[in-house]
Amino acid sequence: MTAAFPDAREILARLVAFDTVSSKSNLPLIDYVEALLASVGVASVRTPDATGAKAALFATIGPTDRPGVLLSGHTDVVPVAGQRWTSDPFTLVERDGRLYGRGACDMKGYLAGVLAAVPRFLAADLATPIHLIFSYDEEVGCIGVEGTIARFGVDLPRPKLCLVGEPTEMTVVNAHKSVYAFETVVTGRSSHASMPQLGANAVLAAGKLLVELDHMREALAMDGDPSGRFTPAETTITVGIVEGGEASNIVPERCRIAWGFRGLPGFDGAGPPARLADFAQRHVLPSLRDTAPDADVVTTALVEVPELSPEPGSPAETLAFALAGQNRSFAVSYGTEAGHFQRAGVPTVVCGPGSIAQAHTADEFLDMSQLVALERFLVRLAERCASGL
Repeated sequence: MTAAFPDAREILARLVAFDTVSSKSNLPLIDYVEALLASVGVASVRTPDATGAKAALFATIGPTDRPGVLLSGHTDVVPVAGQRWTSDPFTLVERDGRLYGRGACDMKGYLAGVLAAVPRFLAADLATPIHLIFSYDEEVGCIGVEGTIARFGVDLPRPKLCLVGEPTEMTVVNAHKSVYAFETVVTGRSSHASMPQLGANAVLAAGKLLVELDHMREALAMDGDPSGRFTPAETTITVGIVEGGEASNIVPERCRIAWGFRGLPGFDGAGPPARLADFAQRHVLPSLRDTAPDADVVTTALVEVPELSPEPGSPAETLAFALAGQNRSFAVSYGTEAGHFQRAGVPTVVCGPGSIAQAHTADEFLDMSQLVALERFLVRLAERCASGL
């Protein structure tokens, strides 16, 4: 006798129990999902990372000779270190209609709902297939989906459209900002603090760069988004880390600035680092190189998450409106994998259970009503795909 397929809550409990913080392997979770799909006859394909310690999983339900609807979510979660949880973050706990656990909202609740719907998809005799992608390393730059996307049209089908299930409280999001992160390292020359003229102070030089970054921030604040859809309504620049020096009696040789920006759709991502490099050449390096000819300012790009640009009336937006019972789309300031799909030519929107306010927090939770809303959404998807899109 075949065991009953687990429901969304049961699957979520299993998913939360896997510690898939981005610094760790997600393979035990992928093993579980792969076996769960195989138990109902659904084959899946892995795309491993370069180390082999992580993998994304792709599966198709329904016909394999035509493009379908892609449901996308990530398996990794952010750390719990330093947060004060009232229960074990890797044990799903139900309290007052809420399901608590790391990733319950962002975004294992979505994965659980999608997996629980697989038997329904199979029973629907789909005319349009439903594809699944479960990725890794979304939380450290949305990089874990790129390998699978590169296989579209090669050995994996290119989807007709994509629905990314990040937490939006089941509203339809058709635009989000880009996310860029950089590291700028200033290298000068150390000397005894009593003889600063023999050194080249990297910290003071970095201070000039910080002022220039703030000038950029102020200028961008004046050029808000005329649509009024984003909060905040402009491309934002943030400095997160400044570190340099060894002691107060040593002129510092090195200083590091970690900074980044979140750009409105259409914003040129090359602009801020190019402006900072030009400023360094004109106003920082000449004085450093007076005493340290090898002094330098080097900026390295660490993260590039493309924006999701609005495409009103796209197949993805039209379908999401029908499934969610809505007629209005929204824009958000956080980044998702959606921009990668759109860049690859796949119409994409974001729509998933839970509130982004819960993501990354201590005592992260998903309201059970959101799982119910997701189930309704997926029931309608099965009906649509059964009749063909």
